[in-house]
Amino acid sequence: MTFLGLAAGFFLITGMGDLNNPILQNLAQWNFFLEAGEWWRLFTPVLLHGGITHILFNMWALWVLGPQVERGVGTAPFAALYLASAGFGGAVTYFTGDLGTFAVGASGAIFGLFGVWSNWALHRRHTPYGRALLQQMGFLLLINALIPFLVPNVAWQAHLGGLIAGFVIGEMWSRIRGRNALVLRTAAAAAVAVLSVLAVLL
Repeated sequence: MTFLGLAAGFFLITGMGDLNNPILQNLAQWNFFLEAGEWWRLFTPVLLHGGITHILFNMWALWVLGPQVERGVGTAPFAALYLASAGFGGAVTYFTGDLGTFAVGASGAIFGLFGVWSNWALHRRHTPYGRALLQQMGFLLLINALIPFLVPNVAWQAHLGGLIAGFVIGEMWSRIRGRNALVLRTAAAAAVAVLSVLAVLL
């Protein structure tokens, strides 16, 4: 709910996604400024969206996919996952784009949720629920894989990076047990975020 509220608030104060808005330009992923060391631009785009369709789709996906993940692992690990997936998606966008690449949106973070759900489904593939969930995730991912070919200016790199980060974090989470699980899950996701920053800076 916090991420959803922040996205809605920033959508309004940036003129409903006006790409010329100074707040939006100072928080968007802009590879030129990432190259100059402004690493936080890997994460701040989750606050921004470029239009009503953009924010509605991402926030709908967050509303549908997010609550069960947060209830399952805890609020701090969920927040770390969300930002780590955004950061890793941003890093992939950085390395596959040029210095003029400009991107906004929470798509990398949203695909991190797809990644976690896909990991959970894969682990439960021998159960009826797991098989059904795996089919659903496969169908949703197929649709989203086609979107960049149908809609211009969609950063498929952020989608791919977020998906990979979410899947890897989900796999790490599946191996964490015990009373320190909350801290360790948060640390595991945060480590992916830190690696994304280091990759860009180094």
